[in-house]
Amino acid sequence: MQELTKTINAMKGVSVLVVGDLMLDRFVYGDVDRISPESPVPVLSITHEDEMLGGAGNVVSNLCALGVKSAVFAVVGNDANAERVLEIARSYGADTNGIIKDASRPTTLKTRYLARHQHLLRSDSEKTFVCDAAIEKKIADGVAKAIKSAKAVVLSDYGKGVLSQSLILQIIKLAGEQKVPVLVDPKGNDYLRYKGADVVTPNRKELAEASGFANLKEDADIVTAAEKIIQSCDIKCVVATRSEDGMSVIGAGAPQHLKTQVREVFDVSGAGDTVIATLAAVLATGADIVTAAKIANIAGGIAVSKVGTTPVRTEEILESLAESSPHLALVADDAKAIEQLRKWHAKGLKVGLTNGCFDILHKGHVTYLAQARGECDRLIVALNHDTSVKILKGPSRPVNDQDARAAVIGALSSVDMVVFFGAEKAGADNTPCALIEKLKPDIYFKGGDYKLSDLAEAKIVQAYGGEVAIMGLQEGYSTSAIIEKSKTPSR
Repeated sequence: MQELTKTINAMKGVSVLVVGDLMLDRFVYGDVDRISPESPVPVLSITHEDEMLGGAGNVVSNLCALGVKSAVFAVVGNDANAERVLEIARSYGADTNGIIKDASRPTTLKTRYLARHQHLLRSDSEKTFVCDAAIEKKIADGVAKAIKSAKAVVLSDYGKGVLSQSLILQIIKLAGEQKVPVLVDPKGNDYLRYKGADVVTPNRKELAEASGFANLKEDADIVTAAEKIIQSCDIKCVVATRSEDGMSVIGAGAPQHLKTQVREVFDVSGAGDTVIATLAAVLATGADIVTAAKIANIAGGIAVSKVGTTPVRTEEILESLAESSPHLALVADDAKAIEQLRKWHAKGLKVGLTNGCFDILHKGHVTYLAQARGECDRLIVALNHDTSVKILKGPSRPVNDQDARAAVIGALSSVDMVVFFGAEKAGADNTPCALIEKLKPDIYFKGGDYKLSDLAEAKIVQAYGGEVAIMGLQEGYSTSAIIEKSKTPSR
C-alpha cells in the first residue's frame, strides 16, 4: 500500500498527450409527471442541465483531476459548442492549443435526458467522416513537437473521424522514437490499426469481438483472447476491463487478474476513460504496467459509483486505498461534499446535517450524534474550524485543533462525513447557513432548547423544503464544564 501511495502522489505534474475524438456531453435533468396527449411518450419537465467533456475530453478531465499536465489534440466544429468545449477544457487546466476547428462538421454533442436519474433518451449531433489531409497534418505536427516533453500518449478512439489509421501509425512511430508509451482505447474489431501500441484497453465485450472468441467469462478465456490480439496485431500488452470481475493484464510477464473493490455500480458511462487516463498517468511516472493497472482498477471502481461522467481525483483513490482501515468518515471540502450528497440523494438516501465545535468529545456528543443518525441514512457533521471556535469561545479555544477534532468525530460510526465551516474574522457570519444553502440536507438537526423562529438555519432549510429537528441534549455534559473540572485540584 505504501508503494502504491507513493506512486499515486508521483502522478502530479507528469505530462500526458491525448489525441482523439473530443465531444460535449450534456445531461438534461427533470421530472416526469404525465404522458404527452400528442403521443404515448413521457413529458420531461426540465429542472436543470449539466455539461462536461466526453470522449477524449473525459480522458483529459480525469488526467487533470489527477494533477497531470494534459495537452489535447482533437477536432471540433466552428460553433457555440466548440467554444463551450474549449472553455471547459481550459477550466481544467488542459493545454488546448492542439484543438482544431473544422467548419465542415459540428462539434460532437451527446445529450442525455434523465428523469430522477432514470435515462429516458440520448440524442447525438455529429459527423463521423475522416478528417482531411491538412487537418491530419496539423495534428501530427503538433504531436511531434509536444511529444518531446511528454511521458505518455493516449489515443482515445471513438470512431468520429480524428484517428485515421495513417495518423495512428504516425503517432505510434513518433512515440517509439522518444520511448514514450502509447495507450489506446480501441474502437471496432480491427486492432491492426493500432499495430505497435504499448497498451490497448478493451472491455470484455470489445475483446470478444476483436478476438473472435465469445463468452469470455473465465480468466483463461480472457488470456487466450488477449494473446491472440497481442500476437496478430503486434501490440505489447492488453489491459482488459471486466466490470464486476475487475481487470486483467496480459503481455507483461505472467497474466495478472485484479479483483475489483466491491462498490455499488451507479453509472458506467466514462469508466473506460477513467481507467486509461489513470493507466497513462501512472506509466508516465515510470511505474510498470501491473502497478498502473492496480491503481487504475481502484479508479475505475470509483468511477462507476459516480453519477454521470465525473472525473476521479487523486484524493479519492488514496481514500479508497485506505478503506480497509477502521471506519473513518470522509473529511470533505464544499465541492466534494456536494458531489457526495448528489450520489446519496440519487440512491434515495435521506441526508442529515448537524453542526458544532465538538472540541472535547464527551458522552453528550456521542449520544446526540447517534440519535441524529437514527433519524437519517447519512449524517454530516459541520465542524467549526479553529478560527471560528476562537470567535465563539475565546482565544484559549479550541483545546484540540480542527484536524484532531475531525479525526475523532469521523471515527464515530454515526458520522458519515465531516465538513469545516465558520467565520474567518469576528463580526462575520459564524453560522452554518451558507454551507446548508450549498448542501441542502434533507434534515437539519440542532441540539438544545431552541424555537424554530430563533434559528436562521431553520429558515434556510424550510425555504427549500427540508426538515428541522430540535434534539434534546443530555444534562450534565459540556466541554466547558470538563475544562473547568480539569482545573480543579482533585481531593
